[in-house]
Amino acid sequence: MTTSPGLVAPAPAPEVTGRAPRRNRVRRDRLAGPLMAAPAVLLLLLFVALPFVAAVWFSFYNVRLGDPRDPAFMGLTQYARIFTDPDVSSQFLSALLHNFVFAAVVVPVQTALALGLAVLVQKNLPGIAVFRSVYFLPVVFPMALVALIWGLILARGSDGLLNSLLSFFSGGSFGAQDWLGSGRTALASVIVLSIWQGVGFQMVILLAALQQVPRDLYEAAQLDRANAWHRFVHVTLPGIRTTLVFVALYTTILSLRVFDQIYVLTRSGAGLNEDAARTVMYQAVSSAFDANNIGRASAISVVFFVIVVVLSLLQRRATRERED
Repeated sequence: MTTSPGLVAPAPAPEVTGRAPRRNRVRRDRLAGPLMAAPAVLLLLLFVALPFVAAVWFSFYNVRLGDPRDPAFMGLTQYARIFTDPDVSSQFLSALLHNFVFAAVVVPVQTALALGLAVLVQKNLPGIAVFRSVYFLPVVFPMALVALIWGLILARGSDGLLNSLLSFFSGGSFGAQDWLGSGRTALASVIVLSIWQGVGFQMVILLAALQQVPRDLYEAAQLDRANAWHRFVHVTLPGIRTTLVFVALYTTILSLRVFDQIYVLTRSGAGLNEDAARTVMYQAVSSAFDANNIGRASAISVVFFVIVVVLSLLQRRATRERED
């Protein structure tokens, strides 16, 4: 194309490559993850990492609340007393045994109940939403309230609801039991309370996993004439195996750090046998605020933290090998 004399042809527009906007978009995408995780990381640092570091520091000193003197450095003495001092070591080992018994019962029973409830409420039946809400309702209640309610249920003598029901259905032949005060039933009572309160949370997690299992697998199993049990074993369980591992690991950690229900049932006048249901976290809190020994409480917490981490890693490794 020719131009008229005296006119200058316009310069060609610069080619837009789009590299700069794409580079900015990639940079924003890289920053999005850290920025979104920053609040959670900050909370973990403030309420988990920092208190743990402080506990490690306190464990090397003789720290007492309200003492005007400076904390005296004791080195590893607090740790040595946990395993060598007869009074401290006996309480610690007894509390650690109670934690293991609690976890050994709660983890499999609560996981199995949660899975059974999840399979039950998964079906689309009339009013099933009401059952889901009822099963999940105890999770909404704070543990202190749950402990108080169960304290009334398991109260000694004829005042307890459980004793009244057993006496009514047995025609008065069943004698009133001290469920919380007896050394044989105190820990078992706390276990029942904890399972009742926490099974709904695991049920919701497993219910979400069950709904993600492809329906085609069930249809293929039915075509192969597999019954309900075989479909559950060979289709359902493999489909939710990862979620089951998470639920078992999470329940184990919660079981090992049990404290609230022990404290409330012991200090509220419910009559829980302290020696029969003492846990490690309860002993740490008692050492800190009853015996006014922050150093010993910190040492107990650090030792217990190491034990929980080791057990969690062993459990995760065992479950990973089974998955492989």
